[in-house]
Amino acid sequence: FVKTPQGFRERVVAMDVDDELIFTAGLASIDPDLLPPLPERQPIGTIFEYSPAREAVMTTIAQALKSQGGVALIIDYGYIVSGFGDTLQALRMHEFDPVLAHPGEADLTSHVDFESLMKTAGASDVHINGCLHQGDFLYGLGLKERAEALAAKATPDQTLQIAEAVNRLAGEGAGKMGELFKVLAVSSPALHLLPFRALD
Repeated sequence: FVKTPQGFRERVVAMDVDDELIFTAGLASIDPDLLPPLPERQPIGTIFEYSPAREAVMTTIAQALKSQGGVALIIDYGYIVSGFGDTLQALRMHEFDPVLAHPGEADLTSHVDFESLMKTAGASDVHINGCLHQGDFLYGLGLKERAEALAAKATPDQTLQIAEAVNRLAGEGAGKMGELFKVLAVSSPALHLLPFRALD
């Protein structure tokens, strides 16, 4: 959805006068209760991403956990608190590509709203163990100790490779996954799983 002078409207794809694909505002609006706090303070053109398909998948997972028991671990890049912003991106031949440049030839993706997934899981009455940055999750599971044990028996080159791998998986900043990726755990019946802290 994109903020217009008439409020948030569905963002749609149209053709411009040169027959090029463009984004524009459609007619459909969004339930204001789905928006993050203070939408009135957002400037015109602000994007809010909402994914009913992700919520449907989370509902299906939660229902399976309720009926069969178990734990689901969801790992992806995204954000823990719902907010405004455009994360839609295209990848083509392992490179970033303008989103509308090569329809059908590029993979489209966006960041996962983990707060929305937690609300959806909670509505299905499954236990939410918590949501962590991937780096915190991996360090909580013993990544540092495991890397040290491997490095103790490694060559100098292997030790460097181990350190680089740990930094890529658990580090922060550009090109690293530790902060960008999040880990959500839900369970039924309620389990208190480490390294998550009990929420109740």
